Amino acid sequence: MKKVAYIIRIITVAPIMALVLLLVLYLRAPYTFGNLAVFISTVFFLVVLPLLAYPLQPLIKKYKDKGREGQRTLALIFAVSGYILGFASTAIIGAPSAVLVIYISYMVSGLFVALANKVFHFKASGHACGVAGPFMLLVYFGQMIGYLGIGVLVMACLASVYMKRHTWSQLLVGTSIPFAALGIVMVIFLG
Repeated sequence: MKKVAYIIRIITVAPIMALVLLLVLYLRAPYTFGNLAVFISTVFFLVVLPLLAYPLQPLIKKYKDKGREGQRTLALIFAVSGYILGFASTAIIGAPSAVLVIYISYMVSGLFVALANKVFHFKASGHACGVAGPFMLLVYFGQMIGYLGIGVLVMACLASVYMKRHTWSQLLVGTSIPFAALGIVMVIFLG
């Protein structure tokens, strides 16, 4: 059972879930990105750059001996950097507003996870946030396949609890963060 839980946690890391979001949108609603270059850059900033934190951890002196907590911190730094750089590049090239919605949702979610963890010292689950957010965005963009994310989220949460990575309250807060972030984005774009 431990191996199954470990595999579930690996395949549901935030960058992989972002890849699911982006591929589904590109295949089902390619106009979301405007063109292939915007899609590729979005994959780079939301998927590739955040994933680099894992193989680079042993090479970065400050984080290499900090184990899981160092990996978690470095992953958050790389992810938020990708969100900010991606947003900046998207704003510069004039990508469709849907791409800006994605980036701003990710940035606000990353900010909320960082605030919960670093300021309020509450270990909000970035993992749950990274699973719930992409599927919620799929639903927001009219892709009903996003509702399948409920099952994926349940499996990821059960695996996290089983492996003692998070408590139910940490998972609940992490799951709630992307909903709050999208609410803020909707106020920005619709308000």
